[in-house]
Amino acid sequence: MGDRWHIEVDRAVCIGSGMCVGTAPDGFALDSARQARPLEDDPAASEPVLAAAESCPVEAITITLLASGEAVFPPED
Repeated sequence: MGDRWHIEVDRAVCIGSGMCVGTAPDGFALDSARQARPLEDDPAASEPVLAAAESCPVEAITITLLASGEAVFPPED
């Protein structure tokens, strides 16, 4: 995976479950309001970050390809 991703967490949707932090501790953290945030906005693509987005119980995490804006997660139908 040589791509770079843009990661966003919808703070209006995030419930602070911490699943993302448990799955990808190098990719996400919870802030003082127990809201998830990416540690980097535009990291290199990685399986743990994708797994974290997939494990979010409310799908608050979106990942797009930085170069093209194409959806990585959730995938476009």
